[in-house]
Amino acid sequence: MSNLKLIIRREFIARVRNKTFVVMTFLSPLIFVGMIGLITWLTSLSKDEVHEIALLDETGVFEPYFKNSKGMSYIQYSDLSLNDAKDSVIAKDLYGLLYIPKNKSNKELEKAIQFYAEEAPNIDVLQRIEKIISEELTHQNFEKEGVDVAVIESSKAKVDIQIENFLGEKTSKISNYVKMFFGGLAGYLLLMFVVIYGNMVMRSVIEEKTSRIIEVIISSVKPVQLMIGKILGTTLAGVLQFFIWVIIGSVLFVGASFYLGVELQPESTVQVSEVLQEEVNNQAQLIFQDISNLPLVSLTILFLIYFIGGYFLYSSIYAAIGAAVDSETDSQQFMLPIIVPLMLAFYVGVFAVIENPHGTVSTVFSMIPLTSPIVMLMRVPFGVDWWQILISILLLFGSIWFMVIFAAKIYKIGILMYGKKPSYREIYKWLKY
Repeated sequence: MSNLKLIIRREFIARVRNKTFVVMTFLSPLIFVGMIGLITWLTSLSKDEVHEIALLDETGVFEPYFKNSKGMSYIQYSDLSLNDAKDSVIAKDLYGLLYIPKNKSNKELEKAIQFYAEEAPNIDVLQRIEKIISEELTHQNFEKEGVDVAVIESSKAKVDIQIENFLGEKTSKISNYVKMFFGGLAGYLLLMFVVIYGNMVMRSVIEEKTSRIIEVIISSVKPVQLMIGKILGTTLAGVLQFFIWVIIGSVLFVGASFYLGVELQPESTVQVSEVLQEEVNNQAQLIFQDISNLPLVSLTILFLIYFIGGYFLYSSIYAAIGAAVDSETDSQQFMLPIIVPLMLAFYVGVFAVIENPHGTVSTVFSMIPLTSPIVMLMRVPFGVDWWQILISILLLFGSIWFMVIFAAKIYKIGILMYGKKPSYREIYKWLKY
């Protein structure tokens, strides 16, 4: 036991004193917040951009309906020919030219309207133009058929279904998206941590193996103790790094919001009507209520449990791979048993869990130890029976014991093997020793 403590302490100190570890610990939150700030700034630039569109309406019917709006400005070119309008748009470097030909029936006009532009126009721009023309053509068709448009407009009904659980608590219509976001975030973070810190374990084993230090170390300790010590030491270093990231990231976000005056409310909501503004506010309150109703405490606790379990499970495989090879390049051929289950778990979470969190596929993969850490975390916000979580955790931690024994056999033989790239067949032979 004393040897194991020494190995854990040595591995932890070696990790935290590493220059790369120190630099990335303090630099990563700055890079992350900087990227968020850059994306926000670029988004604000695109919001302020105004698309100037030339309008050549030969029918003279649609001109009044094309009014300047947020992000779009129309210039009337009705007194020009099509060729002259094209030349003018190119000379003035306008966004595009909307051409509506005459002498067409409404049915023909639906397919005859053209938009000329140097590059493919924004899909949102086209949709807004199509909506204006479609509404006017629809009104014209109603009038030709003798249908009173005013009666139709006044007869339109807008159904707004209110969602409420059996306890009387209201919820928003995007409640599932809120749950999906928090579950997906937890699953993605666990995936990244397992890959990042698992690679740390593998690199540490490879470094000591290639420098021949490992020959001195295993003369004093058992290979299994060395492997477990490396995993625990790297775990503690990773947890320390994670908490530093959380603290620095929180301070930076709060500071950026306070000093830079980040607007929490989009500009577009300020310009809408009072009725729509009230509806937006009500939806925002329901979303915040959905977030408060999430099992955030349970999700946090389960994240730590599944992080520890998933990390130990995969780190033992990483350590075994590190012991079997002489360089990181050689390790790529053995990464399949790690990458496939992780990717499978993530894609099952994204597609199956979101579609049906309590379905057979979601339930089965949340029980399989190699995929349960990610899939179960994605299911938790949707509500999972306690017995399913308990079975999943027991299977996960039970499989860790077998995986550690399995990896220790490879580690014990491979740690002293040099100059030869082992195959899967040879590694299988090591398991029999």
